Amino acid sequence: MRVSSQVAPEEVIHEVRQFVRAELIGRQTDLDTSREIPFPIHEKFRGIGLANWWLPEDLGGRGLGLEQGVDIVSELAYGDAGVAFTAFISVLGTTMVSLYGGEDTRRAFLAPLAGRGGFCATLGSEQAAGSELARITTTATLDGDELVVSGEKFFSTNADFADFLVVIARRGEDHAEHVAVILPRDTPGIRMRRRWSMIGLRSSGTYQVSLDNCRVPAANALEGSGLRLLEIGLNASRVLIAATGVGVARCVRDLCMEYGRRKSLGGGKLAANQVFGAKLADMEMRISAMRDVCRTAAREFDAVMAGPDPAGAFLGHGTLKSAITAKMFCGQAGWAIAAAGSEMFGGLGYTDELMIGKLLRDMRHVSIIEGGDDVLRDLMYRRYVVPVAKRI
Repeated sequence: MRVSSQVAPEEVIHEVRQFVRAELIGRQTDLDTSREIPFPIHEKFRGIGLANWWLPEDLGGRGLGLEQGVDIVSELAYGDAGVAFTAFISVLGTTMVSLYGGEDTRRAFLAPLAGRGGFCATLGSEQAAGSELARITTTATLDGDELVVSGEKFFSTNADFADFLVVIARRGEDHAEHVAVILPRDTPGIRMRRRWSMIGLRSSGTYQVSLDNCRVPAANALEGSGLRLLEIGLNASRVLIAATGVGVARCVRDLCMEYGRRKSLGGGKLAANQVFGAKLADMEMRISAMRDVCRTAAREFDAVMAGPDPAGAFLGHGTLKSAITAKMFCGQAGWAIAAAGSEMFGGLGYTDELMIGKLLRDMRHVSIIEGGDDVLRDLMYRRYVVPVAKRI
């Protein structure tokens, strides 16, 4: 269960940068316009031994901590945010399985994932429930020694090609309780209703999924309330989504600087203009703050994971304030950077002719997914502003 809490070794980051230069830089527009999931790129990422880098060493993974993951994701997202998202979003479901699955369950599902470099998908959202996950209608009903799972899930990244799905459902025999159930992808009754056409992160795949009487062993249910377990897993994924914003923001900054060096203005170059320089300085300030906020949240997560009872400790913590902060702050600061960057390119900044348009769309996706600002503001208010005695 333990993971390393040290900052990612420079050689690991160097290897990721080399991968990004070789496989992603110069291909971003193609990745965006094709809207196909670039599986060959992910195969090559597996080849450098970093697929699912967070999985515990006792299960065959690298055991790298979340703080290390912040730097890895920032580098991947600098090349393409969709590729980065596909590579890391499995951290949501696998964290839940790692902490709250029995030893047999962990080895049955996580060890093969580490060995193959495969994917996991988490199915929580539903159309009618929206962000109010307590209103979901998917059920998991006990039938002998099996659970029967039925329902419709609205947004799930990686679901079609995942090795297994972690489904959040109501207990059929007690609708007031929720459970997280592991469904192997080849379970009869799983059907992909559609792949959503997304505005940003187009090289990733997000699906609407139908579950029709999907039968799995009752032992596939994780221990604890499904909603609480989802909260815990979201701590990890929200921090890495925020780190995606860091990578996209860095790419915006560098793209603007490159443009400023070649763009003529008033007999000189745009890069020598004081207004332009001030905007780039603001970007650099925000990027530094975004990176620091991500690392702070990741260190808190890693500290809990390194403790004597991380599963119990996280049940007490639930949603970490630092993870909410990272997601909100990086979404807002990143959007300010992307918006300023698009303005620097004038009218072309609002077309599909230049890569800045892709980065703008990707950053917006980062700011919305797994909790837009208003959802997270409400969560922050209820959990960390309202006095404990008055919380609902």
